[in-house]
Amino acid sequence: MKRILTLVFFTLTLTLPQAHAGMIATDAGDDRSRVKALLKRPEVKAEMLKMGMAPQDAAARVDAMNDAEVHSLAGRLEALPAGGQRISDTNLLLLIILVLLIVILI
Repeated sequence: MKRILTLVFFTLTLTLPQAHAGMIATDAGDDRSRVKALLKRPEVKAEMLKMGMAPQDAAARVDAMNDAEVHSLAGRLEALPAGGQRISDTNLLLLIILVLLIVILI
């Protein structure tokens, strides 16, 4: 009887489903598409052209960034105020270009 109970106990413990907790990563493709969507905006394109940078080059630089860098840049863009004047469009564009240049040089 003891042997049967032991066998039943081990059988039940081996077949129980286990849940594993873990971090859910954000999709890097979503971050990359958000940054590239910003680069496609007409006012951003106009500022890039005014500064002498081709929009295609900026998109290529975003493609060259790794997932962590794109996620960091997308997070910074999300943290900016939606309609506030805290940072001008020119300063935002300079920030994006600066980050892209740092990534390329490193």
